[in-house]
Amino acid sequence: MKLHELSPAAGSTPSKKRIARGAGSGKGKTAGRGIKGQKSRSGVALNGYEGGQMPLYMRLPKRGFNKPNRKSWAVVNLGILQKFIDAGKIDTSAPITEEALVASGMVRRQLDGVRVLAKGEFSAKVELQVSGASKSAVEAVEKAGGSLTVTKAAAAE
Repeated sequence: MKLHELSPAAGSTPSKKRIARGAGSGKGKTAGRGIKGQKSRSGVALNGYEGGQMPLYMRLPKRGFNKPNRKSWAVVNLGILQKFIDAGKIDTSAPITEEALVASGMVRRQLDGVRVLAKGEFSAKVELQVSGASKSAVEAVEKAGGSLTVTKAAAAE
């Protein structure tokens, strides 16, 4: 047996039903849609419609709440910051501000401010000035001999 001699079992692959191709096809004229009515027309989407009964998605209770003025932070982990410092992408001689983090490519955009989290190892002695930081991040930076100040001006906006 060769590859070109292979074929599926007889009757296992029925040919596609060709609708709206003449009366002799058995699916001509109305093409299996019946006569008149909304579902016989094109462009009809009755998803979720239950014949006038209140649809299921409207009967179920609403859950949760999305705060319209919630702040979204750009998150910086100390382990990633250490990698950028080791690679020389961030200058440690001057205080590291949010603008410096954006310029280095570590943060794409500031959003409502930059928040530092303590994930990863950190050993550089740096001065950080950001809008937010976790307590453990502040402790980790101070343990390494640096300082982390949270600026109220950006946090208050």
